[in-house]
Amino acid sequence: MLHVGCGGDPLPAFFGTEPQETRLDIDETYEPDIVGSMVDLGDIGPFDAVYSSHSLEHLYPHDGARALREFLRVLVPGGKALVIVPDLEGVTADTRVLYESPAGPVCGRDMIYGMTRLLEGHPYMAHRTGFVKATLERALRE
Repeated sequence: MLHVGCGGDPLPAFFGTEPQETRLDIDETYEPDIVGSMVDLGDIGPFDAVYSSHSLEHLYPHDGARALREFLRVLVPGGKALVIVPDLEGVTADTRVLYESPAGPVCGRDMIYGMTRLLEGHPYMAHRTGFVKATLERALRE
């Protein structure tokens, strides 16, 4: 399994112990197996699965579909991709806490622009685009 935009996070427990994980991140400080961009995965693969959680929103809008095409390219025929992004439907750029995450409280401003407390020293953590159901579906179709 290719874990795209892995950061410092392991694969979630719901995957069990089955998948052999290959970690990819653009930020070398997380010590991924592959330092690189999800919009140009280079000569890697094939993989049975791609997992990307809270990564696509860090790309510019025009690069989202490009990254998804790269995911498809490195998958074996019939492979699966699990892509998770923040849902910005109804979110406003304020500081009211919307939910608690493992990284701490999350407000609308964090969901739109990136986790405020993580941005300093980590420019890749800034959000450059956002998704609601319709925009993610469009990017997947493209």
